[in-house]
Parts: sequence; structure tokens; C-alpha cells
Amino acid sequence: MGPLTVRVLSGVLLVAAVIGLIAVGRAGVYLMVVIVAGIALWEFRGLSGGMGYRAPGWLLYPLGGVLVFSGTLLAGIPLQAVLGVALVVGLSGFLVLPGGGQALGRWAMALAGAVYVGVPLGYSLMLYDMARRGPGWAWLLVIVVAVAVSDAAALLVGQRLGRHPFFPSISPKKTVEGAAAGLACCVPVMWLGGVLLLGLAPWHAAALGVLAGIAAQAGDLVESQMKRLAGVKDSSRLIPGHGGFLDRLDSLLFPLVVVFLYASYLDLL
Repeated sequence: MGPLTVRVLSGVLLVAAVIGLIAVGRAGVYLMVVIVAGIALWEFRGLSGGMGYRAPGWLLYPLGGVLVFSGTLLAGIPLQAVLGVALVVGLSGFLVLPGGGQALGRWAMALAGAVYVGVPLGYSLMLYDMARRGPGWAWLLVIVVAVAVSDAAALLVGQRLGRHPFFPSISPKKTVEGAAAGLACCVPVMWLGGVLLLGLAPWHAAALGVLAGIAAQAGDLVESQMKRLAGVKDSSRLIPGHGGFLDRLDSLLFPLVVVFLYASYLDLL
């Protein structure tokens, strides 16, 4: 099979798996998030080594897991207490464990990875559980589809019409034209989904489209910067033709945060 066939086939299988788990209901969504979080944290740990400070798994994985469920299953545990334990136990652990010479850098990298992966995926579960205006799966579906369309538009337009570099020091292939196309396509998709599936007022749906489109671009660039610092092309090779899970999640993580904060602050959920 050619590279394009492998990419399309693996993408179709991945989408089918996601749809199947969502169809199961809450248990399926939670299982999906646990699997994705575990793999994404593992990939981040690999990237962190290339960035100079390898995040210790004994701190990265538990803290990331707690942050994933901090707004749902573990909502009764104060976040300040979790961070306090991560501070005291995390830094003190390097007094007796190997790697003490890089203690602060490795601790900071573990904290950064746990927040980077755990917080957005935690917001995805909160969107699923807390949504009242529309079903939780619909909120997730609208965000995922809007971001996917934005990514596809940015890639196609950037390859065909891109002339002006967009953050060339981070990702030389990205262009201003591609970024503009991604934002321009994200807004109408979010608007349609917000109005038709979520029952949002048109101006709120449009505002969410703009915020999600900008956040998607930022998230993509942030992960590109991580890979550039680590000296790798992909976060892993787990998905044939696509790279790693973080390579597919990068544009989705930040929109999950901004959509939840906007919708919850304005009581739209």
C-alpha cells in the first residue's frame, strides 16, 4: 500500500474507533479519554527527553491522571492540594532518586506535561458531563469536526496557495494563507453545529468558532515547537501515516479549554 492509502486507512479506523466508543455512552467516552491521555503523556515524556529534561514517569503519569479527572470523578479533591503534593513529593523525591542534578528541570517538565495533556482532556469530560443545553457528545462532536475541518483547510490551502511563512522558526511549512483558511473554515462549522445541535445563539456560536479557530492554530504551533526543540518530526509512530497521538491532538487541546471556559462563564452549557 502507498503512503496515502495507509494514511487514509489508519485515519478511517481511528475515526471508527472514536465513534464506537462515543456510541457506548459515558463509559466509552471515559475509556477513550483514559487511553488517549495515557498515550499522549507517554509521547510527551519522550519529547521531554529531547527537550533537555526527561519528565519522570512516577510524577508525570499520576499527576496527569489526576488532572484529567479533577473536574469530574475527583472533583471533591481541591486542586490546590493536588499541586501541593506534586510540589512537595515531586521535588523531595529527587533527594533520594536518580537524576537529582536535574531535579528542578525534570520536575517542571513533568508538571508542564501533566497540565498540557491533563487539563484539556479534563475539560472534555466536563463538557460531556455538564452540558445541559445539548447532549455532551454533541459538544465534543462539534469541536472535533470544526478543528478537523480547520486543520484540513489550513493544510490544503497552505500547500497550494501559501506564499507567506507563518512562524517559520517553529514550523517552516505553515503559511499565513493556510492559517487564515483554517480560521475561515472553523467559524462556519462551529456556527452551524452550535446553532443546530447545541441551540446556541448565532453570535455565541460565531464567537466560539473564532476562539476555537485561533486556539487550534496556537495548539498546533505549540506542539510543533516541542518537536522542533526535541529534534523529531513526529511525537511517535503509533498511527501509520499520521505520526503520534499528540500530532493529531495538538490542534484540539486548546479549543477544548477555550470553548469550555467561554460556555461555562456565560452559562451556555
